[in-house]
Amino acid sequence: MNKVFIDELTITEKVILSPVHTILNLRVNKISTPISPGQFINIQIGYNNSKILRRPFSIFDIDPVQKTLSLFIKIIGSGSRFICNKAKGDKLDVIYPLGNGFSLSKNKNVLLVGGGFGVAPLYFLSKELIKRGNIINLLVGADSAKNIHLTDFFHQSIRIYITTDDGSQGEKGKVTDHNMLRNCNFDVIYTCGPMLMMKAIAAFAKLYNISCEVSLDHLMACGFGTCLCCVVKTTDGNLCTCTEGPVFNISKLIW
Repeated sequence: MNKVFIDELTITEKVILSPVHTILNLRVNKISTPISPGQFINIQIGYNNSKILRRPFSIFDIDPVQKTLSLFIKIIGSGSRFICNKAKGDKLDVIYPLGNGFSLSKNKNVLLVGGGFGVAPLYFLSKELIKRGNIINLLVGADSAKNIHLTDFFHQSIRIYITTDDGSQGEKGKVTDHNMLRNCNFDVIYTCGPMLMMKAIAAFAKLYNISCEVSLDHLMACGFGTCLCCVVKTTDGNLCTCTEGPVFNISKLIW
């Protein structure tokens, strides 16, 4: 297990993408430990014990030159609103890096599948996969065009495909309905998003005998496996998503 830090990180940049979507860049004081795509951080909400539980967020990007860690945050409740209301120069109390990330294939034909803001950890993953000579396809799904996020950030070499439930962008339907899946020559699939979407992608991967990893979006309050609120059933027994995941190979999950 990599060394974990508890630190106050300064917001160096705040990019407001929409009224409810924000990218925050945080100055990382201690970046000597490796940080892997798929790992997450836990952020303290307030300093008066009004919110006891920290909030977990996937790592959107790492810039080792600028020494920054980036987050893509959607305002869902009071916790995420507290974070997004912070300004440049403010500090956040953060525990990082937590969990286990994606395995990194080399020289493979890779499919990334993101649902809604589940695209966030796939951006950092795509950068690391490009370094390792992989060919990358990105399939993004959402209910409508207004919930398709971050596709403009991905490298121009990545082929991007989009589905929306209402047909407002890309093909109409679910990600598993997209025509590009008829070409099943992928070596590896990585996915993050709603549980039903990931289960559908996992079933597709099993059907065609494709290695597949999923990033589970469970409530991970403590980040250290003590609160037991993120237990998942696996072939190795009940495991905590926050310590053994959040990324799992589907061969290990009992779904």
